[in-house]
Amino acid sequence: MTSSNRMYLALVREGTPGTPPDTPRMRKMRITGESLSFSPTYVDSEEMRDDRMLGDPIKTMQSSGGGINFELSYPEDNSPLSELIRSTMFNPWVNTPTFENDGAADSVITDAGTTLDTFAVVGGGAAVKLGHLVRATGFGQSANNQIFRAASATDTTIVGSGLNLVAEAAPAGTAKLKVVGFQGAAGDITALADGLGSTALDFTTLGLTVGRWLKIGGSADASQFAFLVSAGAKKRKAAWGRVVSVTANKITLDNLPSNWTADAGTGKTIKVWFGDWIANGVSPTSVTIERGFMGQATPSYIWNYGMVVNTMSLDINSGDKIKGSFNMMGLGGGADTTPLDASPDPVTTNLVMAANANVGRLGVAGAQLVGPNWAKSLSFQIDNNLRALDAVDDDAPVAINDGECKVTGKLETYFGSLAELQSFYAGTPRQINGRVDKAGQAVVFQAPRAIYRGDGNPSASAKNTDVMLPLSWQSSHDPATNAHFMIDRLPYFEA
Repeated sequence: MTSSNRMYLALVREGTPGTPPDTPRMRKMRITGESLSFSPTYVDSEEMRDDRMLGDPIKTMQSSGGGINFELSYPEDNSPLSELIRSTMFNPWVNTPTFENDGAADSVITDAGTTLDTFAVVGGGAAVKLGHLVRATGFGQSANNQIFRAASATDTTIVGSGLNLVAEAAPAGTAKLKVVGFQGAAGDITALADGLGSTALDFTTLGLTVGRWLKIGGSADASQFAFLVSAGAKKRKAAWGRVVSVTANKITLDNLPSNWTADAGTGKTIKVWFGDWIANGVSPTSVTIERGFMGQATPSYIWNYGMVVNTMSLDINSGDKIKGSFNMMGLGGGADTTPLDASPDPVTTNLVMAANANVGRLGVAGAQLVGPNWAKSLSFQIDNNLRALDAVDDDAPVAINDGECKVTGKLETYFGSLAELQSFYAGTPRQINGRVDKAGQAVVFQAPRAIYRGDGNPSASAKNTDVMLPLSWQSSHDPATNAHFMIDRLPYFEA
């Protein structure tokens, strides 16, 4: 016998759908439950017998699929949660420039500090641009773990200024460099009525695109606009905006906080934080999933091959953890007593995120939902409308075809005014977004164009109750972002 507390689930991205890599690097996933299955299907013979009995059932096919439940934590790149979001969105993540030794010392990052203010990499360093904020972590010399403004870069070097690095000729396997934002020179970045301006820094070089989310300002007063410093900690933390357009010396933003105003940034070295992003697309990702039942005397391992996410849901309900699920469709499977990877990577350790304490903002039509129409809950579901294809000469599905990407959700608010209800009556497009952040990491979900199309019936169900307004919505094509749904993940920001 075995117990659910002795089961692990791990997965790896496939190169060929339905075929695990030859030497897979499996990564364990944090889950709250699963309903995966790999099983044959049978039919009975229709032959008539004079003894009123049946012959053996006849195997026809085998099927692979099922669900995985999870609680939201920051989805580290290549982690199982990140990979299943990628499978859901039919698109790869667009990552900021990243250099990581990933367990192999001196492999991608080959030196720190031997040359003044310089990190050495094997290639790709030129993707780091003047003004980028680079976060260095995992180095053996503690002085080398810092955030710095890039002064220059070549294919094999990333250079800062005044970094006080300690020579480290063979950086550890944990060493990582990642762009997490940008910073202007003293007095260069200004707050405009509708975004950010600059004189010297060229915003078009930084990799920003329409629909991306920016956190404005650092933890030090010198890296934050004066009007936000004087507004206090809560307003500083709320200083976010969404990119509408980018030119050399202006980033136009919407979804700015209500107290946003122009500021010359005199003497300030303003920091701005951004991260990776993903939007729905047309490029499928399949994974192999392994479940290990470790409570058995000889552990059993069951595999699902060619698994693609059919639906993903996420629920943000007041007073609860943020919970989600994936429902998947696959191409086959198998079982044995030998795992695909004898030493799978451990689970990530980022903190579980919750409603209330970790929801920084729920926004509609460019503004935060505030009183009297406070938001009580927000949920969404992405449905890829997948179909498994079977061939008469194969006992497992041979391919998975995709359908339309349908994104739906539900927003529940207190019924404090007619504002959102009138939008439902009029069919007015709404931009719906939610930001969740914890311990200096953030995830932002957004439907850039959505229409309320259901519910919308406030009712007084009994005495001593609050009247709520439930609104079901559906995403439609947004010309500005060319997307139904987008997710930003910021690995680090300062409040």
